[in-house]
Amino acid sequence: MSASGVSAVNASQYTSFGATPPGGGGENTLDATIVLPCYNEQEHVLDEIKRIAGAMDASGMSYELLVIDDKSTDDTLKVLEEALPQFPRMRLMPFRRNGGSGTARRIGTREAYGRIVVWTDADMTYPNERIPEFIQYLHDNQDVDQVVGARTSEQGTHKMLRVPAKWTIRKIAEMLAGTKIPDLNSGLRAFRRDVALPYLRLLPPGFSCVTTITMSFLSNQHPVDYLPIDYAKRAGVSKFHFVKDAYRYILQVLRMVMYFNPIKVLMPVALTLFLAGATKGIVDIIRYDFRVTSNAMLVTVTALIIGSMALLADLIVRSRDDR
Repeated sequence: MSASGVSAVNASQYTSFGATPPGGGGENTLDATIVLPCYNEQEHVLDEIKRIAGAMDASGMSYELLVIDDKSTDDTLKVLEEALPQFPRMRLMPFRRNGGSGTARRIGTREAYGRIVVWTDADMTYPNERIPEFIQYLHDNQDVDQVVGARTSEQGTHKMLRVPAKWTIRKIAEMLAGTKIPDLNSGLRAFRRDVALPYLRLLPPGFSCVTTITMSFLSNQHPVDYLPIDYAKRAGVSKFHFVKDAYRYILQVLRMVMYFNPIKVLMPVALTLFLAGATKGIVDIIRYDFRVTSNAMLVTVTALIIGSMALLADLIVRSRDDR
């Protein structure tokens, strides 16, 4: 099993057990792989697996359920190991150290045997019985590369803070990506594995990996559609930290747009500063007998430097072969 490009958790730190797909090896012979990261989910992970496996078995699609234990500190791994004989399409990948949900999803996607990869959570929040619908949507719409479950309600902790913060971040992302984004960081999504592979190295280890894969597709002109979904109250204890993770979301949105379309971030700043510097220069000429103050010069030069950086960054992006 290969794990090239993995930094947080490398090949020596995990082993997979359980189902082997038809054809074996690394061939993508299955319709789909459902990647299910687990961290301290012992009370409800078996219910989630039953729900996913039941829906996929009824669909008639070929699939594997790739369950990744992210070095849980409770009995999650024990529950998963005992469940293996009950679920012939389940593959278990236990990590030897905690790498974060982003790391689990990155490795799971790279190691998937399915042509379509589904990301979801094991905390009972997402309607995982609808996973076959997401896979079928991509089968029926060959021009779409990713379909995301757009949540119709907010059930997370710190709701009074999360709702306005997520709305603000989403609006910034929409402005930078140039398209409407009903849900920027939904944990339930399906996408074509071959399209996602070049962007896996960009995924951060934490929750903002879902934001990253959304922005990666949108910024590189890969069609993304949305299906409305219900969102339930989570089971167990939330691993989301409001201040830290919200800060990471903002940084990740900016990082993604800078990676794919830096001129969209830098050039408005350069033009704004140039306009401010030029205005200040005109005022100085009028007030000080055709003399320009150092402040006006400093702002104008700063604008020219940022504008040059924007053009250079855009040239570098356009010269890359991973776009």
